[in-house]
Amino acid sequence: MKRIAVILMILSVGFAYAQNNTKTKYEQKGDLVEATIYHDNGQIEQHGFFKDKKLHGTWTYFNEKGEKRAIGNYKNGIKTGKWLVKDNDAVKEVNYLNGKIVKVTKLESSSLVYN
Repeated sequence: MKRIAVILMILSVGFAYAQNNTKTKYEQKGDLVEATIYHDNGQIEQHGFFKDKKLHGTWTYFNEKGEKRAIGNYKNGIKTGKWLVKDNDAVKEVNYLNGKIVKVTKLESSSLVYN
């Protein structure tokens, strides 16, 4: 559980850092703003949407090699529902309710559900 908390904290800090990074592309899409944030090497670091200046909808996080590290949903800036988080070679399903972790499950067939 501590490992998941650390990963999620890193993602949160990474997002805060990326907001100040000049390698960010924003595009208006109806009432949403699509954001693509890049690592220094040009690979996508994060991709998702904002609504009313809050994270909203599906966000995907990648490492510097372009491999998916986490995917999940925000609703009005709050993590919600099922998130998949890759931790080394394992994938964990993290379930959120009102922005709080309610359950963490290690998935067996990580390559099938995560890629």
